[in-house]
Amino acid sequence: MSALPQTETLLLEQDDGWLTVWLNRPEARNALSNEMAEELHAVATVLRESADIRGVTFRGKGGTFCAGGDLKGFKAITEGGQDHADVAAFSRRAGELFHAVNELPQVTVMLVEGAAMAGGLGLVCAGDVVAVTADAKFALTETMLGIPPAQIAPLIVQRVGLSAARRIMLTAARFDGNGALKLGIADEVVADAEGFAAFESALRKDVRKCAPGANAVTKQLVLAAPRLSRDEMLDRAADGFASCLLGEEGREGVASFLEKRKPRWAL
Repeated sequence: MSALPQTETLLLEQDDGWLTVWLNRPEARNALSNEMAEELHAVATVLRESADIRGVTFRGKGGTFCAGGDLKGFKAITEGGQDHADVAAFSRRAGELFHAVNELPQVTVMLVEGAAMAGGLGLVCAGDVVAVTADAKFALTETMLGIPPAQIAPLIVQRVGLSAARRIMLTAARFDGNGALKLGIADEVVADAEGFAAFESALRKDVRKCAPGANAVTKQLVLAAPRLSRDEMLDRAADGFASCLLGEEGREGVASFLEKRKPRWAL
């Protein structure tokens, strides 16, 4: 694995092929500052080439996942003389971050306590598996500030579907952990943050049963499915299947099953 970048707004913890990324601006409720966004992007860039990392967990320090974008930074933009092109470039860069997390080859886990608001909720929706505390608070509050949830809109639609996405984005609806479960944002609700330990431990065991390369190809296919034509999807799926079956993991997986033993990645 390439060396992880040095970070000021994130804490990075590695444990047996698993990386935990802690958002670490508790004094600002882990709001996504420019510095944090760039550091997250740098971490995602390294992870794209890190086959030895099987999974990535995102959490927030200080009892809050993420309060959304840094409004002090937004104010500086409105008062700083930037033109339309400057602000559009800033927004596009933020979008690249959310998509970079969404497209990571590893299994990504979001553990949410306290609150995940606006862009913080967008980051949650970029994860593969989401667990939340029952009392966690969620809302897409952008339109209350006179701006759209622009770059996270596709991720919200991807997670909850078009109908629910329209409602929660256009009304800034607020809901708790159980509401997140009903919407399909959350996969699991725990009583409090202490409940994350058992949930994540079981999840890591399940992930380690699966070949990392096969998981990466599976994520590519799942994310490509909504935008490809029938024939394009058939070709993409066929290519991914053939590459995996004829590759090291496919050969090992078939052999281990027939020999009634665990594959090497599950040892």
